[in-house]
Amino acid sequence: MTAGEVAGEVYRRLSLEFPGSAPELCALRYQSAFQLLVSTVLSAQTTDAVVNSVTGELFRKYPACDSLAVANLGDVEEIIHSTGFFRTKAANIIGLARALRDDYGSEVPMSIDELCKLPGVGRKTANVVLSVFFGLPGLPVDTHVARVAKRLGLTTGKTPEKIEVELSALLFPRQWGLFSLLLIQHGRKVCGARRPECATCVLANLCPSARQPGAAI
Repeated sequence: MTAGEVAGEVYRRLSLEFPGSAPELCALRYQSAFQLLVSTVLSAQTTDAVVNSVTGELFRKYPACDSLAVANLGDVEEIIHSTGFFRTKAANIIGLARALRDDYGSEVPMSIDELCKLPGVGRKTANVVLSVFFGLPGLPVDTHVARVAKRLGLTTGKTPEKIEVELSALLFPRQWGLFSLLLIQHGRKVCGARRPECATCVLANLCPSARQPGAAI
């Protein structure tokens, strides 16, 4: 099988294992593009569960960019403290709220280039917002996506940007966002970093790593 055929089969099998749309498979809680953007920025170096534990209070006090743009920095730091790197994250989400208010009429842009101009927003965050909220092509690459894709032999990329390019070339643009979320689900529940469950994995016969007991990438 070519790499494209493997990617297509991975997509098909994991869609059966983890049925649902991109919004349904996204674990972050949000009610708007702005809230998803902020939640994704906060998710760096922590879990979605931790983010969800703080955004309830955060979005009650600051539900939209206009209110967060004028928030007290110390108050935001206190609310998001448990997410880690809270000082940097607080400054970034207030900064991006101000940028949205001042430069984009309080609307979240639908362009990866424009999104990546916002404080704290990189390609992964931008791709999450594009694919999950707007239903546009976007392939977020996190540690799960990188690990599973490398084990499957779908990429040799050393950076998230390179991995994104290589994976995107194997699939239709409309598949990108869901493919990323399917790999994330699989990485969390089956293909763990230390102990992948190869014996029960539906992708085992497609995976070079599964044919090498004890191997881990």
